[in-house]
Amino acid sequence: MTTEVSDDAASRAVGAINYERLTSLVQEVCRIPSILGDEGPLANFLYEQMKASGFEGVALQKVLPDRPNAVGEITFGTGPRVVLTGHMDTKPVSQGWAKAEPFSGDIVDGAIYGHGIMDMKAALVCQIVAIEALRDSGVPLNGSVAMAAVSDHMGDQLGSIAYFEEYPADLCVLGELSGNEIFLGHRGRYYFDITVRGRSAHTCHKPLAVNANALAAHALIELDASRLTPELDDWVADLFGEETYMAPGRVYGGLPPGGPSMIPDECVIRVDCRPQPGVTVEQVRAEIDRCLRAAEARDPRFQAEVRLADVKSGYLAAPGDEVVELMRDSVRSVRGAEPPLLAAGWLGDTASFGRKVPTIIFGPGGEPVYCADEHLSIDDIVEATRVYTTFAALALGDRERR
Repeated sequence: MTTEVSDDAASRAVGAINYERLTSLVQEVCRIPSILGDEGPLANFLYEQMKASGFEGVALQKVLPDRPNAVGEITFGTGPRVVLTGHMDTKPVSQGWAKAEPFSGDIVDGAIYGHGIMDMKAALVCQIVAIEALRDSGVPLNGSVAMAAVSDHMGDQLGSIAYFEEYPADLCVLGELSGNEIFLGHRGRYYFDITVRGRSAHTCHKPLAVNANALAAHALIELDASRLTPELDDWVADLFGEETYMAPGRVYGGLPPGGPSMIPDECVIRVDCRPQPGVTVEQVRAEIDRCLRAAEARDPRFQAEVRLADVKSGYLAAPGDEVVELMRDSVRSVRGAEPPLLAAGWLGDTASFGRKVPTIIFGPGGEPVYCADEHLSIDDIVEATRVYTTFAALALGDRERR
């Protein structure tokens, strides 16, 4: 399936992009801290921007107290509803900034510096400015383009869940950092909590105790050495690699410093699993059980309980899907070269809404992210905006399918 729309129409839409507004708005969002739990000020800013720009249905959609989504849209008639979306929340600020301040939005050597600019403040602005360009161009389109800046991505993805429960969508672009390449999807995330049981005693009575921390060490060694390679379709293995990554990421055991002396009878291991799309919870659980049997073989006193703490599914669009072909046409039009189809190891909000809406992932920025002096070139920001504009023009323009 290929899309056909007037080259002149797409060019006119791209030609209407306001690059001065694009740059200054990216600088402004970089100056607004929005660390997970404090998305409210950025949501209010984006709300005011869309409202002042003439977006329809502009709202602060309730998600969590003082942590709303900022939503709005522009309608061009009847037809498909395209959603451009991304998250507002960021991780905490890294140490060691030298070329600029974390919330300065300074331009240095053709790049804008700001904490969270790649994940994913710049993409939010690119999407808003792209929607404005479509409207300002006067290109005849059919349908609507919506903007959903969501909260709580790094929590439980409640922002995305709330948006797609309330608003319909036919196609979606998630602006996660992909280096301005096309990502078909991403791995999932399964959390398992393993509670290792021992027997407590005062340190003076060590022979009577079974130290849960020491027993847990056997499980840690086995879990860290795991190399789970489930059976996958060849094209999925080529995209993501053959191994389902699994790591004992957090350990909770013993007593805090400064407390009374005691040998602990419980230690909890949080196992962080990153499965490829299609790898089931049961497959990962079987590998964890294998590791725990190996730990018991190391020490027969080993006892543990396993609890599935959280499930976030992977996401994968297939080559040939309409949303994929639209994005391939868009990138090809902007860049003049055939784009590769790639995938991500991180977790996107598509874990929560991807089953509902055909979605493609495309956004400026890439690894490393969340480090000192995080920055993004203006050229990359401009290219992303052109691609979003072209995608929406193709999606809402007259097109033939064959």
